[in-house]
Amino acid sequence: MSLVETEDRGAVRHIALNRPEKRNALNGELIQALGAAVEEAAGDDAVRVVVLRGEGPMFSSGMDLSDLKELSENPENLRAFRQPILAWWNLLEEMSKPTICQIHGGCLGGAFELALACDFRVMAEDAVAGIMEVRVGLLPDVGGCSRLPAVVGLGNAKELIMTGKVIDGREAHRIGFANRVAPTDQLGAVTEGLAGELLACAPVAVGLAKRIMDAAAKPALGATLEQEVTAQQLLASTEDFAEGARSFFEKRDPQFAGR
Repeated sequence: MSLVETEDRGAVRHIALNRPEKRNALNGELIQALGAAVEEAAGDDAVRVVVLRGEGPMFSSGMDLSDLKELSENPENLRAFRQPILAWWNLLEEMSKPTICQIHGGCLGGAFELALACDFRVMAEDAVAGIMEVRVGLLPDVGGCSRLPAVVGLGNAKELIMTGKVIDGREAHRIGFANRVAPTDQLGAVTEGLAGELLACAPVAVGLAKRIMDAAAKPALGATLEQEVTAQQLLASTEDFAEGARSFFEKRDPQFAGR
């Protein structure tokens, strides 16, 4: 069974995370397979829109717990671990083709950052989304801190990131994280509708407009992405992260310094 399935529906390339037994948790193998699929879609002239979705009960639960445990034990590996992930997440934003993330069930942690790298998000009303790294003593470091303020505004971004708040599809739509929201049984049709609207427009114009708007909205993206990893390297060596990781695996509330 392939960890990532691809399907062409006319000029729309669907890329599906296919690790449902693990809630599409993003381990190294799945990330590499996803990256290869994204690169292929970006380079295929027949593809004009890319849809990213997940098989099984949810879009993705985020980074795999085994990778989190490995990072907690070897924080010096952080930059090497992050580099290819960020390159593939960035490609979703940098390719000239519109990218749509279709979210059902849940979209958490690193998966939230993956969704942020797409141009659009279509979300089920009862799905949940959250970027909860602060709960284990880390921060979102594959674009979450850098991209979320441009999508939902600085105040909403601070609330989501600094509290680890989880929101449903209706709230996600209200604050601008989700472009469109739908009942779960209509999610695919709503995604298809958005893809159809994009296909009805001139592809070169769409691609150039995308590039200019991203540059205008995030003019310091390269610098802030570097700040993310520098800050994360600091956090990964702290007792707060060690305690956060221990408490997560022991299924208890963390006891951070200063409490």
